[in-house]
Amino acid sequence: MNELNRRTFLQSTIGLLATVGTATALSPGRQKPLLAFSTLGCPKWSLATSLEAAAKNGYDAIEIRGLQGEMDLTKTPVFDNAQHIASTRRLAADKGVKIINLGASTQLHHADPVTRQRHLDEAKRFITLADELQCPFVRVFPDALPKDQERSATLDRITKGLIELADYAKGSGVSILLETHGDGVQTDELVSMMNGAKSPKVGLIWDVFNMWSVTKESPADVYKKLKPYIRHTHIKDAKLIDGKFHYTPLGQGETPIFDAIAALANGGYTGYYSFEWEKTWHPDLEEPEVVFPHYPKAFKEFYFSDKMAKQSK
Repeated sequence: MNELNRRTFLQSTIGLLATVGTATALSPGRQKPLLAFSTLGCPKWSLATSLEAAAKNGYDAIEIRGLQGEMDLTKTPVFDNAQHIASTRRLAADKGVKIINLGASTQLHHADPVTRQRHLDEAKRFITLADELQCPFVRVFPDALPKDQERSATLDRITKGLIELADYAKGSGVSILLETHGDGVQTDELVSMMNGAKSPKVGLIWDVFNMWSVTKESPADVYKKLKPYIRHTHIKDAKLIDGKFHYTPLGQGETPIFDAIAALANGGYTGYYSFEWEKTWHPDLEEPEVVFPHYPKAFKEFYFSDKMAKQSK
């Protein structure tokens, strides 16, 4: 073994032993969770600042949902040409942070042909960008489903949109993920759409709060039904004040978010637990400098706790 290979081997072995040792010390048999945050929580930050914060605070990845006020990522300076995209990819690699998901504003429930095509075209631009970034996921979603259309017809339209985008993504490393969002949070309907699309290029982002706040269905029950399709998650907490939910740092709300985390971990989920702090839509929320360092600590405090261990038995 030459000196360079020997040094690389020793460094890798020491790093692996340190990682395993930490996980074992915290909770035997439980692996380190993969954590991410969404740029929805830091609307004033540049991509470089987001990547730096992720690396500093122990995140493994970020998902990009808008940058400095621009929601169409293909129009931002870091993604507007091949040279900038390559530089961004190198920057993320240098920080040791993955770009795990691109959050498009694509809504698949629209019936108007012009509006529908505009949304599909945006998703296709995002798929192309994601492939160039070696980012595996692009998020799309349903929102308020039209009241003047048969619900079944709308769900079929969403399914057909997923099929069209999956076909566009063939040959790439990108999958299209439908977020549980808006009126699209009924478990049986989500299963029906996933079965209708029936593609390895299609899956779900399980936004636990988005579903639970509407359906109040047990996260354990939801997970049993959606497990085959969940590829990514959005994690957030909230509490009810004067009849309205207000977001809180993880563990300070009333959402059964830890029940969902336990269901995922104990069910074999190996994807990312992505903190979605919706400061872009709610500017009064605490600053990312406060909540982003808190999330990994609160998450791991539960993940490696006796309470979590007991839920796995």
